[in-house]
Amino acid sequence: MTDITATRSTFLVTGCTGFIGYPLCLRVLQDGHSVVGVDNMNAYYDVQLKRDRLDQLQKLGEFSFHLLDTADAKGLHEVFAHNSFDAVIHLAAQAGVRYSLDHPEVYIQSNVVGFANLAQECRMAHVPHFVYASSSSVYGANEHSPFSVDDPADHPISPYAATKRADELIAHAYSYLFSLPTTGLRFFTVYGPWGRPDMALFLLTDAIFRGKPLTLFNGGEMYRDFTCVDDIVEAVTRLISLAPKQSVQQTLLDSPSSSTAPFRVYNIGHGSPVRVGDCVDLIEECLGKKAIRVSAPIQSGDIVSTHADTQSLRHDTGFSPSIPIEVGIPRLVKWYMDYYGQRQ
Repeated sequence: MTDITATRSTFLVTGCTGFIGYPLCLRVLQDGHSVVGVDNMNAYYDVQLKRDRLDQLQKLGEFSFHLLDTADAKGLHEVFAHNSFDAVIHLAAQAGVRYSLDHPEVYIQSNVVGFANLAQECRMAHVPHFVYASSSSVYGANEHSPFSVDDPADHPISPYAATKRADELIAHAYSYLFSLPTTGLRFFTVYGPWGRPDMALFLLTDAIFRGKPLTLFNGGEMYRDFTCVDDIVEAVTRLISLAPKQSVQQTLLDSPSSSTAPFRVYNIGHGSPVRVGDCVDLIEECLGKKAIRVSAPIQSGDIVSTHADTQSLRHDTGFSPSIPIEVGIPRLVKWYMDYYGQRQ
């Protein structure tokens, strides 16, 4: 693998106003690089939150922004025509497992068509490294724990998960056919400051703060590998500089996470599942308020537990996420109070 961030670089970051895209852009800019940001600023969740993230980025030098959907092939081509990128970090996507059950067409357009457009542009521009967001959801019906990148991921149980697995397969085809170095990032339940309002720990914080009933699926007996966004950014930053190379080791073909092509997939997770009910207890403590708990059965397309095996990430980068919820959740709650509390 080669280091492409040893000198000043220019990166394309799609989804730059998103939950992960925003702090990643901040980190890359602070490290002395340039960022070209792309985002469609859609209304899946509070657009004002995205605008506020964008405002912070635009205060910094070496950042330029394009209001653009990656499914717009012509518009995307124009961005590539006027820039040369040392790496592309593709984080733009239609997120949300449950929303995908009723709106699968949105996911195909954004997560598959948009992804294919990016892969094609990276191929034509000979981009040194195409890094993209996948998801722990690709493990689907897999019952092996912890989830290993060497486990099969061929039985997704939601349209969202299916589109993310499709992205990985498209990436491999481009790596194999065109020697495009690609790295997939299987994120595990990200949380933290500037978080998405549709995600579990944000929803729990918001409900407790406002004194509204909160729904605990499976009675709170759901376990998630909650991963603080600060750890996510550190992992992604390290991986940007590790573009995979082609290999002659035929044994790599036995693993879904690697290949003789310049292709890799990593789990980006904390590595220790936490009971959702325990998270509620901690948020109650941080807010000084009691939750109004309502139990509900597990939802379609959901799984009881996620657990990341991060051995390959640790081996290749020397890093694996380590921020515990006892540190990460107070950070989330503090940001929530600073951002939303004053509006009450």
